[in-house]
Amino acid sequence: MEGRPVQDSQSTLSELALPNDANGLGTLLGGKIMHLVDIAGAIAAGRHSRQFVVTASFDHMDFLEPVWMGELVTLHASVNRAFRTSMEVGVKVFAEDLRTSTTRHVASAYLTFVALDGDRNPLPVPPVIPEGPEQERRFEEAGERREHRLSLLRKRRAAQGS
Repeated sequence: MEGRPVQDSQSTLSELALPNDANGLGTLLGGKIMHLVDIAGAIAAGRHSRQFVVTASFDHMDFLEPVWMGELVTLHASVNRAFRTSMEVGVKVFAEDLRTSTTRHVASAYLTFVALDGDRNPLPVPPVIPEGPEQERRFEEAGERREHRLSLLRKRRAAQGS
């Protein structure tokens, strides 16, 4: 299967932080941010695999700063690395104050998606072709994170079996 460059998977999603999705302090709910991260990540994984994808794990999420009601939330996602049937996607979340054009990095996440066929069976996905030092670094780190995820999964399964 022929590989695809990271840029083929890149996705950008923007949404205004509205009162319906805010808490009593006027900040966007963390669950809403996670929902947007999942959507942006699925778009990137779908672009890379050119298949329907499902979320296999929401690996790591850091909330760095609050998103205030009325700010524009923009998410940038791309596939860091593809494995046999799964892909790790990195998502960065930014908030922009439209009055001042000030943009802040407010959250980051790593997710794993699996490509599925019409019968909901996992499908092989094309490898990622990293271009440049930053993409190479993300590619290598994705492999390390995968090993850590699988190690934790084995430990959880062993604990459940005892």
